[in-house]
Amino acid sequence: MSPRAVARLQLLGAALLFSTGGAAIKAAGFTAWQVASFRSGIAGVALWCMVPAARRGWSGRAALVGVAYAACLVLFVLANRLTTAANTIYLQSTAPLYLLLLAPWLLHEPVRRQDIGFMLAVGSGLALFFVGVQQPAATAPDPARGNLLALASGFFWALAIAGLRWLGAGKNRGSPIAAVVSGNVTAFVLTLPMALPAGQHALADWAIVSYLGIFQIALAYVLVTTAIQRIPALEASVILLLEPALNPFWAWVVQHETPGAWALLGGTIILGATTFKSWNESRVTAPVT
Repeated sequence: MSPRAVARLQLLGAALLFSTGGAAIKAAGFTAWQVASFRSGIAGVALWCMVPAARRGWSGRAALVGVAYAACLVLFVLANRLTTAANTIYLQSTAPLYLLLLAPWLLHEPVRRQDIGFMLAVGSGLALFFVGVQQPAATAPDPARGNLLALASGFFWALAIAGLRWLGAGKNRGSPIAAVVSGNVTAFVLTLPMALPAGQHALADWAIVSYLGIFQIALAYVLVTTAIQRIPALEASVILLLEPALNPFWAWVVQHETPGAWALLGGTIILGATTFKSWNESRVTAPVT
């Protein structure tokens, strides 16, 4: 197989691993705080062992970026336990909207005229999540609060993306992978007091949490960072859209969880706008040959 074909398979594998997060978080017989803490602790150790670069490039700036990533990780777990997996992943997918709003201050990247349409589209999709009243269910006992936590997770994911880009763009600022490991360690440490005592749990529950840390976070991250070097940005972003597309599917298969019609429509608009923006930017910036 060609290197590009292998990279595509790696991205597909990463998207599949990422997409199982919602269902696995709901399936683990731990509290939300325990899942958030143990998942990140295991992921931090796994990344440290898998990626030699994770042992270098540590700095105060990388740790600061790690705080934003830690908030995203913890809020994602808490949101998944309160609202549907579909709502959680779709609302977290609003991160590009926040990134556009934050970029002028954090990255000195101005908002362009063509970005206004994208912002309006994502904003309209976002508004649909708050149309009507979503009824509580066994796997989504507090949808309103969960939706707000998912929104906050998207905001901190935008901060983390901006921080990772900032680290990668300068010398001696710290390593992006060090920030990812730091974020997982920070999430583990800060949530550990709420996670203890761990109590008695079945081996299957520990297996689920270990899967989340080792495979759904660490291995998926390694696959993405390896493949992205051989795949154009647009193709990579489209392949990775498999994650939000499949995330609600796994929750439906495992927990029989059905998202609301307005949420599905809003998520479709958000993902569609993101895909179009990626395609448009790749077309505009493509080199002339």
